[in-house]
Amino acid sequence: MKKIFLIAACFLFAMVSIAQKTYIWCGTLIDGISNEPKKNMTIVVEKNKIIAVENGFSTAGATDKTIDLKNRTVTPGWIDMHVHVESETRKGNVADKFILNPADIAFESLKYVRVTLMGGFTTVRDLGGSGVNISLRNAINKGTVVGPRIYTAGKSIATTGGHADPTNGYRKDLMGDPGPKEGVINGPEDAYHAVRERYKEGSDLIKITATGGVLSQAKDGANAQFTEEEVKAIVAAAKDYGFKVAAHAHGAEGIKRAIRGGVSSIEHGTFMDDEGIQLMKQYGTWYVPTIIAGKSVADSAKIPGYYTDIVTPKALATGPQIQKTFAKAYKAGVKIAFGTDAGVYQHGKNWMEFNYMIEAGMPAMEAIKAATINAAELLGEKDRLGSIEVGKLADIIAVDGDPLKDPQVFGKVVFVMKDGVVYKQ
Repeated sequence: MKKIFLIAACFLFAMVSIAQKTYIWCGTLIDGISNEPKKNMTIVVEKNKIIAVENGFSTAGATDKTIDLKNRTVTPGWIDMHVHVESETRKGNVADKFILNPADIAFESLKYVRVTLMGGFTTVRDLGGSGVNISLRNAINKGTVVGPRIYTAGKSIATTGGHADPTNGYRKDLMGDPGPKEGVINGPEDAYHAVRERYKEGSDLIKITATGGVLSQAKDGANAQFTEEEVKAIVAAAKDYGFKVAAHAHGAEGIKRAIRGGVSSIEHGTFMDDEGIQLMKQYGTWYVPTIIAGKSVADSAKIPGYYTDIVTPKALATGPQIQKTFAKAYKAGVKIAFGTDAGVYQHGKNWMEFNYMIEAGMPAMEAIKAATINAAELLGEKDRLGSIEVGKLADIIAVDGDPLKDPQVFGKVVFVMKDGVVYKQ
């Protein structure tokens, strides 16, 4: 019996020690860091890590697996730095907050995260929801749900009546006076409280609404809604807890206050002026433009009854401007990370942002970097994500065609691997 046990133990040890590797043959490889694509390459994956990137089509061992992408263009998994995984635009959805339970939101979100992953986005940064986004992140991390890796802000932080005040548009007797626990602050002390609440709830970062917004039930879509002291207090509190701060901001004054206050990124940046652009460069602040969101809300606003009367004029005024601001900021040398505001348009169409960035003057290779290595840097995960390099997580996708020549190819994702697991082939 002892001899049989020893033989079995040795067999199991041999099986464990001979780990299966996956050899991915790439006809064209865009690695996220080089300025030129590489031809005829092999990526070797073991478990969830890239262990080699080799010239030519390497031969796999007897126990290894080969994936043939010789006729495809391979890139790192894309990263969308601005999504909302809990919801999706539709006509008349302003009543949803009164009729949907958290479980309803959770079940709906499952299809949103799945279509996002299948579209080539292996990582996303969720910038505000009800808290279901935190549970969804956890479920994906456990393997219970199929979706991209999520970094989430949980509940966005606003000021009273601000863009992320959850009671905007309510009847007066229902408004109440939400505070830091609900993500609403007034003053630096409240700012610390709100950040600590997000930490307690399990958020990965902080998102503030530094100006008015388009889709909230409030009059102004661009006015400054935080004092500079409040922004600095949030950033200081966030630093204590290892958080970065993303700032939703449309109007010029709110953008400048947020930059001087120390935020890591400006989201949308619609009416950014020349002084704001110079401050972005001076402070090293990232810009996440969300061009597709602007175009989408402007188009939807033309449909009678799609938005409420208070939202429609904001959507018509704000939406068309974002692409122009992006072009100006890019030409000025502002750091750009890819983000779309998915949920404001239909999930799964995130890839169209590449088209709009290229249309505005950014070369396709730089657009890919914005969605890979640049996004990883802003996320604080450059050592794990954003490029095809030895030691990085095996987040690898492939498209059918050459995206450097035809932007429509970004919508033709044929292979998706996240964390070493193939989800689409």
